[in-house]
Amino acid sequence: MAFTAKDVAALREKTGCGMMDCKKALTASNGDMDAAIDFLREKGLAAATKKAGRIAAEGVAFACVNDSATVGVDIEVNAETDFVAKNADFQNFVNVCAQTVIEQNPADVEALLQCKAAGTEQTVDALLKDKILTIGENIKIRRFKRLEGTVGAYVHAGGKIGVLVRFDAPAETAAKEEFKEYAKNIAMQVAAINPQYLDRQSVPADVIDHEKTILKEQIVNDGKPAAIAEKIVMGRLGKFYKEVCLVDQPYVKDGDLSVQKYTDETAKALGGAIKILEFIRYEKGEGLEKREDNFADEIASLVH
Repeated sequence: MAFTAKDVAALREKTGCGMMDCKKALTASNGDMDAAIDFLREKGLAAATKKAGRIAAEGVAFACVNDSATVGVDIEVNAETDFVAKNADFQNFVNVCAQTVIEQNPADVEALLQCKAAGTEQTVDALLKDKILTIGENIKIRRFKRLEGTVGAYVHAGGKIGVLVRFDAPAETAAKEEFKEYAKNIAMQVAAINPQYLDRQSVPADVIDHEKTILKEQIVNDGKPAAIAEKIVMGRLGKFYKEVCLVDQPYVKDGDLSVQKYTDETAKALGGAIKILEFIRYEKGEGLEKREDNFADEIASLVH
């Protein structure tokens, strides 16, 4: 029995399995939808997808770079509980996903799922379903970003926050251990202080206008004449930049230095210009609905 792309989509809708798995199931069952569902169940794939509707807002944010620190990835993979996030098998899966992104540069999560997982003969999608079955929780690859160039990474608190930073620096400078320490420190700064923008030029005009409006209202409400409010606003805007722009922030390890000043001093000491180009900061579960467990109900369900 022949089948169409609509049949593949319908099977995916019914089972939640990947497109390629659904195509294989329909091929094996000669296009019979019920037989294809049985095929997926027998393979354990449909069982894994039953967990797909469960909330997964724990997990890890993980960042790493390749051996030459010329390619890096920041990735978030979610699970249902913090307990599983600490599981070595789960952590190894996250690392495999990160290495796959570094090596194969997929465009998005869907493309990553179809990649052959680094160091294995399975696709990432097949490996994911295997982990869901063996670990027993819903697991989702939520997002990732890959950067090429001179990169540094930092993971905070065992996977609560993952940071990746890209720099412009001469190769001989970037190869030095002192630069690698500097790069890690900048990534730690991003993790700790959570800047919204790289520098003043990166702040959108509408954000600046909004901040100016708020500051001007504060100044007028303080009894200052509107005529001089604009000058005062410009002064206070500098404080705003120090809060939201990475290079303007006080450096966490030495409050007497800004991040830009720390960068300049490091560049001078290492004999080559250094510029921070961009950063990515992922915090696990950021913006996701959290699972609310009722411990009393859980205990009651166990004893009845």
